[in-house]
Amino acid sequence: MLSPEKQRQLAEEDKKIEEERKQAEEASRQKQSFLRGKKVKIWGIIGVILLLSIGAFAYARSRPGKWDKFADCLNEKGMVMYGAIEWCSYTQRQAGMFGKSFKRLDYRDYTKLQGIKKTPTWVFEGEWLEGVQSFERLAATSGCSYSGGQVGAQLSGEGEGNLIS
Repeated sequence: MLSPEKQRQLAEEDKKIEEERKQAEEASRQKQSFLRGKKVKIWGIIGVILLLSIGAFAYARSRPGKWDKFADCLNEKGMVMYGAIEWCSYTQRQAGMFGKSFKRLDYRDYTKLQGIKKTPTWVFEGEWLEGVQSFERLAATSGCSYSGGQVGAQLSGEGEGNLIS
């Protein structure tokens, strides 16, 4: 059996060990809480950045194209562009002149109309305009206004196109 003095010493040591354990547990909880808080902040920042990126992308896509009114007028007047957008660089160049507004045109694959010898080909009231056309020429033919300005791709090469064999 242990003496009362030894029992008291052991009880104090046990108490001290228990206090140290509680302090270590509290420090661990605080550290976990701190790390959890940091993770929440980091994920929050990532979420905000992601939302802002998605918003900016959606805003950029929803903005009207520079030539929307011109493309709408050509479409309304019945002007149709036939081409081969997948492989014809001239059709791609003509489409590029319209930028985002190209989707507003009445575009059809050249195989949909017999007799096409060159892509792109514009058809309006029985008149065929072969090759890449300037906005001036399209405006003059259709009666549509494109509100001036220069379009980089139209400065040279009007009438150029890909010959269909």
